[in-house]
Amino acid sequence: MLVENTETGRILIVEDDERLAALTRDYLENNGLQVTVEGDGGKAVERILQERPDLVVLDLMLPGEDGISICRRVRGQYHGQILMLTARAEDLDEVLGLEMGADDYVAKPVRPRVLLARIRALLRRAVAPVEDEQDENTSRLTFGPLVVDNAMREAWLNQESIELTSAEFDLLWLLCSNAGRVLSREEIFAQLRGIEYDGQDRSIDVRVSRIRPKIGDDPMHPRLIKTVRSKGYLFVKSD
Repeated sequence: MLVENTETGRILIVEDDERLAALTRDYLENNGLQVTVEGDGGKAVERILQERPDLVVLDLMLPGEDGISICRRVRGQYHGQILMLTARAEDLDEVLGLEMGADDYVAKPVRPRVLLARIRALLRRAVAPVEDEQDENTSRLTFGPLVVDNAMREAWLNQESIELTSAEFDLLWLLCSNAGRVLSREEIFAQLRGIEYDGQDRSIDVRVSRIRPKIGDDPMHPRLIKTVRSKGYLFVKSD
């Protein structure tokens, strides 16, 4: 089985469980990906920044340096995808990982097919930005001092560039391009991650909370990205 549009994807697995890392590497390679492995967290940052893989599968618990610290250190310089992998499923771990800039989060034990599907989705997202139903010419949207450009995958507030992770930009563009319409979490998950919302995943909520202050929104009393109780999120259309 070939990997759709991602046959040349380069993956770095940062995992200290040698057996698990080898099994994961073999499975991903059999599905068309190029995979290398690093078992020492203390060496992971240097390898990520030197090798610049398309995606990093990053374990949370590592010898030398933990995954959250690694994610925090590389995020400002590495613009590939980061998939956090951990045996601990507590909400705190998920929130911390996403706040440090991880693009997705999977709790162990994870079935190889599920991991492959998440990796494929992240790689597709990296090369093909989230599409919307608007005219192709509408690649730049302006809301007062906020400008979001989907072609350039950049956003500006008061003409100053906003630092956004790939996942944050995708979510912001999805909300902006649907301004005035409530998007349910189910819709957002389907668009951004290609999976069904399980009713518990908090990744969208965490990203919204990170995006708000970056675009000049008040986290306590948001006026741009509003939470619609029991429904989802609404980006308020300018008058």
